[in-house]
Amino acid sequence: MEKVDFKKSLPGLYKPPVDRFVSVDVPAMQFVKIDGKGDPNKASAYKQAIEWLYPVSYAMKFAAKTAKGKDYVVPPLEGLWWADDPADFVARRKDRWCWTMMIMAPEFIDHSLFEAAVEKSKKKLGIPPDSLRLERLEEGTALQILHVGSYDDEGPTLAQLHDREMPSRGLTFAGPHHEIYLSDPRKTEPAKLRTILRQPVRTAPKAKR
Repeated sequence: MEKVDFKKSLPGLYKPPVDRFVSVDVPAMQFVKIDGKGDPNKASAYKQAIEWLYPVSYAMKFAAKTAKGKDYVVPPLEGLWWADDPADFVARRKDRWCWTMMIMAPEFIDHSLFEAAVEKSKKKLGIPPDSLRLERLEEGTALQILHVGSYDDEGPTLAQLHDREMPSRGLTFAGPHHEIYLSDPRKTEPAKLRTILRQPVRTAPKAKR
């Protein structure tokens, strides 16, 4: 049975360069998602989200292998990040951040497999977060780059994206900041963490004269 690894089969999405922003057309994909708010280093909601996303994702993987004869490598953890006041995000006031943590699920994963995976996970984890769901995400055109280093060192790269790269291309924001975590922070030194920084974009409206 062939095991699909989306990081290899979709290199345009998972292998951006480290030295420049590139444009990518992101297809609509479905994810197991959980929403929350607060500092990811401290918020219990964030810890709970991670505790649920992985068991559900692996339960779906094994169920698909048995029921559909299809196997895949569970994709990396991803996160959408924003703040009600954008200044709180730029200033790293993490206690005011909002987020959606998520793991991609292949198209052959349907809601019946998802619901069965949730029921299986309940036996160990108890009551799931209210926002736990299987849902599609449509981002379309985005700019992305590979950041190597600590999460807290992303600031200059994001400033370059927001202040120079997007304006020079005539683009504006079309969705929240998106991160894809290629490294396991429990096993990787902060200086060696590999994170894809992605920003959905659209053509900026022209200023009125």
